[in-house]
Amino acid sequence: MKEITYRKIELTDIDRLVELRKIQLLDEGAEAITDITESLCDFYKRHLSDNTFISWVAISDNEIIATSGLTFTEKPPYYNNPTGKIGIVSSMYTVPTYRRKGIAKKLLGLIVNEAKEYGCGVLHITASDEGAYLYQDYGFERNANFFQYKL
Repeated sequence: MKEITYRKIELTDIDRLVELRKIQLLDEGAEAITDITESLCDFYKRHLSDNTFISWVAISDNEIIATSGLTFTEKPPYYNNPTGKIGIVSSMYTVPTYRRKGIAKKLLGLIVNEAKEYGCGVLHITASDEGAYLYQDYGFERNANFFQYKL
C-alpha cells in the first residue's frame, strides 16, 4: 500500500470534498433528485471559516482518498452531557480501493480527539449499514430514542 498521510482539510480542498460527499450519498442509496453542489460548497466554506465544522482527510499520491467531518453544535446541558456541546459526525467516506485498511478508523480517531478538545460531551452519527460496524467497533452505542421529522 502506498504511503497515506493525514491532515485537516483546507478551503482549497472543498471541490474534492464535495465530489466525495456526493459519491458517498449515492453509495448509501440516496437518489440525486437535485444538484447539491452549490449548497455543499456554501456549507463547507461557511462552517470551515467559523470553525463549526472540521474535517480530517487521508491523502495518497497527492489525492484525497478518504474524508471525515465533524460539526459542532450545542443544546441545553443535560445529565449525560453537562456541557451541552455535541459533535455530529458526517462525511465519513473512503474511496473503495482503500477500504478495510484502517483509514476510516484513523480519521474517526482524529475527529473524536477534536471533539474532546472542543468540550463535546457526546458524538452523534447517522450511519450506513456498512459504516455501522466501524462505529460499533470504536465504541459508539445505538440510541433507540432518536427520531427524525422531515420538513
